[in-house]
Amino acid sequence: MQYVGVDIIEISRIEESVRRFGQAFIERIYTRKEIDCYKDKLPSLAARFSGKEAVIKALDAPGISPKDIEILSAPDGKPLVTLHGQAKEKAEKLGIKMLDISLSHSREYAVAFVVGQSQD
Repeated sequence: MQYVGVDIIEISRIEESVRRFGQAFIERIYTRKEIDCYKDKLPSLAARFSGKEAVIKALDAPGISPKDIEILSAPDGKPLVTLHGQAKEKAEKLGIKMLDISLSHSREYAVAFVVGQSQD
């Protein structure tokens, strides 16, 4: 079985949230590693926000915390998803071993597409 999620967001929405709520917003959405890598890169933060939303859609788990989903880059630049907490539990329940994700952004938008497969 395949699990698919897609999301798009205006980068300006993330910029506005950071401006309005500051560090509190960042710490509510992103893991410590994500913050360390992308805190000064709004398009990358927006792409990861979109990625987290796409993962939540693929898992069909709207109540999961975005911090339970971590999206970092491999040395070659490929984004990698690591699940924690409830997101990891939900993926295990569905039999999903790995989620492949693609992130992209333009000047105005960030988009993410994720695919997970189970053995079913």
